[in-house]
Amino acid sequence: METNAILALIIFALTYVFIMSEKMHRAIAALLGGMILIVTGVLTQEKAISYIDWNTLGLLIGMMIVVGITRRSGVFQYLALWAVRIAKGEPIRILIALATVTAIVSAFLDNVTTVLLIVPITFSIADQLDVDPIPFLVCQILASNIGGTGTLIGDPPNIMIGSQAGLGFMDFIVNLMPVIAIIHIVIMAIFWFLYHKKMQVPEERKQAVCRVNPKDEISDYLLLKKSLAVLLLIMAAFVVHDALHLESATIALTGAVLLMLIAHEEPEDILLAVEWPSIFFFLGLFIVVGGLVETGLIGRLAQWTMNATAGNFRLTGMFILWLSAVASAFVDNIPFVATMIPLIKDMGHLGNLSSAALKPLWWSLSLGACLGGNGTLIGASANVIVAGLAEKNGAKIKFLSFMKIAFPLMLVSVAISTVYLLSVYF
Repeated sequence: METNAILALIIFALTYVFIMSEKMHRAIAALLGGMILIVTGVLTQEKAISYIDWNTLGLLIGMMIVVGITRRSGVFQYLALWAVRIAKGEPIRILIALATVTAIVSAFLDNVTTVLLIVPITFSIADQLDVDPIPFLVCQILASNIGGTGTLIGDPPNIMIGSQAGLGFMDFIVNLMPVIAIIHIVIMAIFWFLYHKKMQVPEERKQAVCRVNPKDEISDYLLLKKSLAVLLLIMAAFVVHDALHLESATIALTGAVLLMLIAHEEPEDILLAVEWPSIFFFLGLFIVVGGLVETGLIGRLAQWTMNATAGNFRLTGMFILWLSAVASAFVDNIPFVATMIPLIKDMGHLGNLSSAALKPLWWSLSLGACLGGNGTLIGASANVIVAGLAEKNGAKIKFLSFMKIAFPLMLVSVAISTVYLLSVYF
């Protein structure tokens, strides 16, 4: 292995050690790793910049601005109290309800935007009931990635796979939504088992919260109408973004600028709503993973996957599923999927397989890469955003504490996917 590849691997490993140990803020750790790659010559500055996914960063910034303005109307507090009333103040019912809403919305919007909308509601509910918000947030992280796996637009890897494999919106719904529904139900049942006895709230507090009129929380009806109108436009544009030939970042940032314009918000004020530490964490992480791509390490890993299965189609599918899941828990799934796509295509050409015959491998890649993001706190964009919002609200989600719960549940979801793929496609 050449020197640059070894150096990139060492820097990658040390970056993750610092992130996992929490001895250093994850944004500083990621940026430090990225800068060392550039200073040592593993990546040039131009190459490092090319590995940054500006579409993802633009989407995050745009939606953070929209949610930050919308929050000022009081709508999140309204929804929180409404949910409490529906669940009769029972925390575990609220946890399941919010996670289910998160999964559904993530499928038809995208998981990052969804958690930006749901997390503020969660903190309002936790404040009203005086309960620990961490179990709610962990459950929502898992639900957002599970729900996002079910459609073409729910998670970035699916957008990439759909584009390269010629798969449409309904292809994902028909082939992946059944197993995603099963996985969500199983994960919610496990959360119920783990937390229903731990989440006890005094009856008088439940009654006190349920007596509050949710409508009283709306402080600015005009701003609410403007915000909801822009949100609906953004959602509609996301659904038809292929026809519009617009990237998701363009849609989100256009919506953000439009809402700032019609809401008469000062940029200096509203930009404080952006989770800048999370943005810079992603920026650094893209560069660190870019070092692995540039030196060919991710390509070698993917090629080894293909060689190890010796052409066995069923074994190849299972290998892609499990390798994608484990790798995506620790490495951003976007560059991994970008590397796997041409290799799956090449395998189809070598084996004279039709596009229809290759579909099971695309579903294996999608399920592995998207569900694998639930394995660690930095496995997917939604995870990092929720962690950043939690820290801003004084409720830190620890890396290892999250992993103790999430990694086993990720393995459960991939095991269910294994049974589904073997039963239906292999």
